[in-house]
Amino acid sequence: MSAVHTRLAGVAAHLPETTMTTAELEDRLAERNPGLELPRGVIHGGSGVRRRHIAPPHEKPSDLAVHAARRLLSDSGMQARDLDLIVYAGVTPDLIEPATAHVVAAKLGAACPVFDVRNACNSVLNAIQVADALITSGQHRRVLVCCGEVGTAFMPWTLSGADEFFAIAAAYTVSDAGAALLLEPAPTQGVLGHRFTAHSAGWDAATVQISDMTTDPAAAWPVIRPLTVDAVKLARSIEQAGFAVFREPLAELGLTWDDFAAVCVHQASLPALWKFCEHTGIPPGKVVVTIAQHGNLITATLPVQLAQAVAAGRVRRGDLIALVGLASGFSAGIVVVRW
Repeated sequence: MSAVHTRLAGVAAHLPETTMTTAELEDRLAERNPGLELPRGVIHGGSGVRRRHIAPPHEKPSDLAVHAARRLLSDSGMQARDLDLIVYAGVTPDLIEPATAHVVAAKLGAACPVFDVRNACNSVLNAIQVADALITSGQHRRVLVCCGEVGTAFMPWTLSGADEFFAIAAAYTVSDAGAALLLEPAPTQGVLGHRFTAHSAGWDAATVQISDMTTDPAAAWPVIRPLTVDAVKLARSIEQAGFAVFREPLAELGLTWDDFAAVCVHQASLPALWKFCEHTGIPPGKVVVTIAQHGNLITATLPVQLAQAVAAGRVRRGDLIALVGLASGFSAGIVVVRW
């Protein structure tokens, strides 16, 4: 019996039509915080973000994932009943329980097993890793990996002072989006390899915390806090995790960065992206840049980049693609795909 491989059969993205520029965001902060002198240009200067997408007020993360999934199914000539597994890989869930994958499946009209995979901005890559294992072992055939992000819902609009603004400035770089990937068996390799690493001691370098989560009856009700980033500690965690995780799979496959039609890299800030490329040797011209015009798309970043590269004709069937993930935790990983 011949070996079963996994191929990436399709990708689709959904970006809400409503957008907010960084200048408009600064105007809103000024309106909500009269008398507080907040410096202009900090958000764009630190992140490179000029614009982010804003989901309609009535839409949940599952809705954004479903928009992308429906487009993917339509493009693939399939229906929800053709799926035999759905993996939701978004950071923002619809609710704590049950798994948001159930909500996605119900909205799609699917009747298959589901579960969530969650590992900050690396969630989609980890979901591909899981789907690849399940397909090559014969447990599943058509796996939908999807995500929906409504990160802008966690932007704080009233601040106690400039110190708080600087502490949570990263929260103003996020954007809303949905994305979906379809994986299925193939006689030849599509997913060529993947590798992951983690430096978990650096988990607190970038956090979205739940305060007052305690059994103390005198404590206040738990509250989700905005994203905070310790840039120095995060950079140190990246260095301690090392860059071999990105180079070793390429060496094993006999590839270099120049062999790829596109390299999709998670992007939390434009300056950090170019510094990362310098450290890893990724040619800047290979990178699909989304951070400036679309913001930090969280888990949707890599599939949105791939969808845009395919739509633009930059990536065609048979081309090599690298999906490079960086996540708070600190986690890093790479998936090498022949499209």
